[in-house]
Amino acid sequence: MIWGLFDKKKKQGEEAPAEQPKGLFDGLRKSSAKLAESVTSVFTKEKLDDAAIAELEEALIASDMGAAAAARISAALSDQRFSKENGAAEARAALAGEVARLLKPREATLDLTNGPKPRIVLVIGVNGSGKTTTIGKLANNLTNAGAKVVIGAADTFRAAAIEQLKVWADRAEASFVSSTQGADAAGVAFETVKRAREENADVALIDTAGRLQNKSELMAELAKIVRVMRKIDEDAPHETLLVLDATVGQNALSQVESFRSVTDITGLVMTKLDGTAKGGVLVAVAQRHAIPIHFIGVGEKAEDLQPFDAASFSRALVGLDA
Repeated sequence: MIWGLFDKKKKQGEEAPAEQPKGLFDGLRKSSAKLAESVTSVFTKEKLDDAAIAELEEALIASDMGAAAAARISAALSDQRFSKENGAAEARAALAGEVARLLKPREATLDLTNGPKPRIVLVIGVNGSGKTTTIGKLANNLTNAGAKVVIGAADTFRAAAIEQLKVWADRAEASFVSSTQGADAAGVAFETVKRAREENADVALIDTAGRLQNKSELMAELAKIVRVMRKIDEDAPHETLLVLDATVGQNALSQVESFRSVTDITGLVMTKLDGTAKGGVLVAVAQRHAIPIHFIGVGEKAEDLQPFDAASFSRALVGLDA
């Protein structure tokens, strides 16, 4: 599994970074502080009464977990008992366990080494979600693991996206395919797949424009990208990753629904969890959509894009060390 090699194999002559990647607890500090305060105020009795359960449910909804997930978790905790001496700590641990139980079915490692070569990965999401940066981080981590990567800048709507992706490609020593602003995005995607085959690359990462304000145009563009890539590989794309911005809270749910109406989504990436008190929205997304969650972003460095682990995330979300 390529991802598991990230910390074991570096480019020849490259020194290990001086700064370590952020831990989940550090990244989710704003979310955990807000939720822990609410939970502590609720758990003052050995067993929760109806009023306390209702208060807990409100606290979970306020943390952006959504009504359905909040009701499910509160109901699961309603029959549990906690000691008078350490009730709040026990309750937080129990809460983490229930959140993890809900998230666990969505936990999925993204293995880009099996199957066809090159592995063609289409990355979608609204502009500003961290989509382009996520591609750069993936490329950096993959090449550090010894994979050969080609990046395609098919977000031709924004010149800044092309320039930003070029910086990441250079940093990762990945091949880069682009055109001018306003060029045909499908043409860039086609050339990316073609280049990846010619260079015997392991992975092709393809950026796309995200314009939900013009849904019909987005649908047509994504459909064309897929159709054109399949002239080279009839199974392309092998993965379609949707990047979500945690800072938008419940709006992330509508983004998932909008993109699912446009194309198949094989996995999710949740970014910007280090800068928001709305980390609970990932729970709401998992409750409503049966889509694998592959990665979370808890910082700016490539190493801060971490494989999703339900248990570690849940403990960090409620303020417990992993």
